[in-house]
Amino acid sequence: MKNRFLLVLLAIAGISAQAQDLPANPEPGKCYVRCTTPDVYENQTVQVQITPEYRKLKTYPATFETVTEKVLVKEESKKLTVIPAKYKTETVTFIKKQKASALKVIPAKFGTGAETVEIKPAYAQWELGSPAPDCASSNPDDCRYWCYKGYPAEFTTVPIKTLSSDASTTSNALAEKSSTYTKRVVSEPARTVEAVIPAEYATITKTVMVKDAYSEEVVVPATFKTVSKEVLTQKGGLTTWKEVECSLVEYSALPINWNTGSSTLTSQAKSIIDTRLMPVLASNPGAKMEIASHTDARGSKSSNKSLSERRAQSVVTYLLSKGVNGSRLVANGYGENRLKNRCADGVSCTERQHAANRRTEFRLINN
Repeated sequence: MKNRFLLVLLAIAGISAQAQDLPANPEPGKCYVRCTTPDVYENQTVQVQITPEYRKLKTYPATFETVTEKVLVKEESKKLTVIPAKYKTETVTFIKKQKASALKVIPAKFGTGAETVEIKPAYAQWELGSPAPDCASSNPDDCRYWCYKGYPAEFTTVPIKTLSSDASTTSNALAEKSSTYTKRVVSEPARTVEAVIPAEYATITKTVMVKDAYSEEVVVPATFKTVSKEVLTQKGGLTTWKEVECSLVEYSALPINWNTGSSTLTSQAKSIIDTRLMPVLASNPGAKMEIASHTDARGSKSSNKSLSERRAQSVVTYLLSKGVNGSRLVANGYGENRLKNRCADGVSCTERQHAANRRTEFRLINN
């Protein structure tokens, strides 16, 4: 039944392989995975400087001697005696009030008058007259006549004021006034008399340097450590389809016996990984592998999910330490979400039934 299903899928793939990026010319009953050409690395060793070369110094203190010296303690200076200025009194005349003019205003004078203004102009208009008494028509409008009648303009008289004489001024002169004040002026300016005050000296004792501090140096050589590193020699990334065993694209058991609540790999578990997973990865270069870990339903869902993720990651971490490229590995922890039997929360099961759900599996997946 399984082979028949694969034949149908491969037949459909043969029709639309190009459109869906599937393998070209697949064979019935075969399985394929899309592989990514891995990056190629090589190990190289480099020298890393741990400590730099440096100088180690030994110091010697400075040496001193005591000497005496005559020093100036008070500089020579001068003493100044001030003789104040002498003054005299003078009288000064000034203009207390300047001359000016006084103005008197003569107001404007007005007369009376009148002005006639046309408030409505003369005009004429057509007006309809009375019907003729001898009109033979039964329609009274037939015998009426029109007259073009004129009307005279209308005026009004407005009283006004007229200017007889404009406003003006008359000017009267105001006399100038003067006055005097007294002031003191210098008759003999202030002056100083200078006297010299001699300098003062003292004898001091001081310590002077004979030889400054100095040092002797010793060179301590640098130290190095040899470190291995991976260097990318060929960039991967191209994808191709590769035929694989059909059993490898379905989940296969990885019979690791985990300690209760632990995600640490035992030596036996590492041996199982070496013998089961490493050959599959080596014989399918570029293929991607999923590591899936599951728990039974006992305990909380969140703790079971976390434990399964840590276990799957432990397997991936070990494979990385064996040199497997990390881009080829996927770690998934499903907790109790994919039970293989009825042993869910609240269901009574035997230890053997619970053990069937505690499993770690692997399969090849597409990149």
